[in-house]
Amino acid sequence: MAQTTFLRGDSAVTRVLGVRELNRATLERQLLLRPHDLPVTEVVERLVGMQAQTPHSWYAGLWARIEGFRPEHASEPLAGRELVRVALMRSTIHLVTAADCLALRPVVQPAMDRWLYANRDVRSLDGLDLAKVVAAGRELLDERPRTTGELGALLHERFPEGRPAALARVVRDLVPLVQVPPRGIWGASGQTRHATAETWLGRPLDPAPSVERAILRYLAAFGPATVQDVQTWSGLTRLGEVIDRLRPGLAVFRDERGRELFDLPDAPRPGADAPAPARFLYDFDNLLLSHADRSRVLTEACARTRSGIKNGVLPGTVLVDGFTAATWRIDRGKDRGKEGAVLEVRPFAALSRRDAEAVEEEGARLLHFAAAGAAAHDVRILPPIGG
Repeated sequence: MAQTTFLRGDSAVTRVLGVRELNRATLERQLLLRPHDLPVTEVVERLVGMQAQTPHSWYAGLWARIEGFRPEHASEPLAGRELVRVALMRSTIHLVTAADCLALRPVVQPAMDRWLYANRDVRSLDGLDLAKVVAAGRELLDERPRTTGELGALLHERFPEGRPAALARVVRDLVPLVQVPPRGIWGASGQTRHATAETWLGRPLDPAPSVERAILRYLAAFGPATVQDVQTWSGLTRLGEVIDRLRPGLAVFRDERGRELFDLPDAPRPGADAPAPARFLYDFDNLLLSHADRSRVLTEACARTRSGIKNGVLPGTVLVDGFTAATWRIDRGKDRGKEGAVLEVRPFAALSRRDAEAVEEEGARLLHFAAAGAAAHDVRILPPIGG
């Protein structure tokens, strides 16, 4: 068990964890300090899911964590219903195991309710029996998977007083809906069609969902963390009292600003100087989205870059020594008459020669994965942003 306190005089002093210690602990649990030889379903379960609202960018997140990862390692369990893409934490689409879909969806329902009733379109449905809308939506989706537009139009036929988009939103937030393949299958395309999770997986939701278990899972994947961190990840509120109930079984630390950090007693916490190789993160990697205070990974320059994006399309991010040091994108074009792929890296500040070489090497590996069919590959480190 980790030693969390020591005695000074008559008082117990809580151990302080610095930013680099938090960085290394989180990277270790996010499987980013070294590649792991694990099945995809086990990795997704350890991570408590991966944010996956884009059809394919999250494959790079698995590639960064799993030794020898190939796209079919995720596509096959997704097609086989071992994995699903479903709205969960923060009301965003996550790739999770079938078991976690059924266990976590009821846990985050209070957050889904809050966002639903804050929606202006949904407020226009005042006076409509939403339970009947939900029942009709389930019936329509259990007939066959449908797009949001198809679902809204069919619901509007039954409830003409409601706008199609608002009616579809009610079902989306009050019913666990999975996005069915071929959406999300590597190399495939298709409209976003939904089915109810229970019908798609052939099993009911967990009848005894536990927010306590979800918090412990979060700490195992993202800790040490504050109450506010857990709330940011989950979208739930008022979790302080839940964590107080868990407190006797947790290790408690403080960060450099004096805030309490909670953790599992036997969770790994490597030293601040543990090696952290260059890593390429995909656009919506949960490592960058699951803490209220993201300074354990996010540099100020990266935070400014991400906050300044207007169209919601985030770039990939490069970690150097565990912290965000650059953005990346793949440009597919023509190279001397042949289809080529160029990975462009844009640092926030000039990289040392050693770091640049490490980024180029890891970038070349990523290109061979993400653009395997390209006739030519090239990694280019561009001048620093603002430089």
